[in-house]
Amino acid sequence: MSTIDELRSLEIGEPERWPAALRTAAAGLVLVGVAVSGTYGFALKTELPRLERARLEEQTLRAEFERKQRMAANLNALSGQLVEIERSFGDMLRLLPGSTELPNLLLDISQTGQAAGLEERLFQPEEEIQRDFYAELPIRIRLSGRYHDLGRFVSGVVALPRIVTLHDISIEPADDPAVDELTLDVTARTYRYLDEATPQ
Repeated sequence: MSTIDELRSLEIGEPERWPAALRTAAAGLVLVGVAVSGTYGFALKTELPRLERARLEEQTLRAEFERKQRMAANLNALSGQLVEIERSFGDMLRLLPGSTELPNLLLDISQTGQAAGLEERLFQPEEEIQRDFYAELPIRIRLSGRYHDLGRFVSGVVALPRIVTLHDISIEPADDPAVDELTLDVTARTYRYLDEATPQ
């Protein structure tokens, strides 16, 4: 009987009847298979989480790279915007009165009311309010006059070379109905920049 015929006649379910060499070879193959699959399973178990972490890190780094690349591409435009913002900020700072200019500004506001033909009944600067990087000086004002004169006053305040805003505006008719007058109560606010050298 040839070897091939012997192999064909072997029963898979009865390995104890196989020739000794074949049993040894089959046992060796099974051991090698178990060893390879065990090693492969162990490697997968330990290396798969590392691989997943590496993939996540790659995605994070890629997203960060793309974000920084977009920023770098926009650097010239952003630099130009920064220069423009600094110039605008400087222009706005020049519109804020310094502490030495406040008395003149108060006089300008008062004279604007007089130039509009209004009677000044109250002109009371209040205590300065400190904010983050600027100080705010509220001024309570009460003026009496005709409607168009009040409009000229508001236009004159807006045209002043320094920033002055008007708040809490109240317009009421004069006490005497026979007189064609209105009373304007308003709080004017002016601002000054606080730099490190300015005492607060």
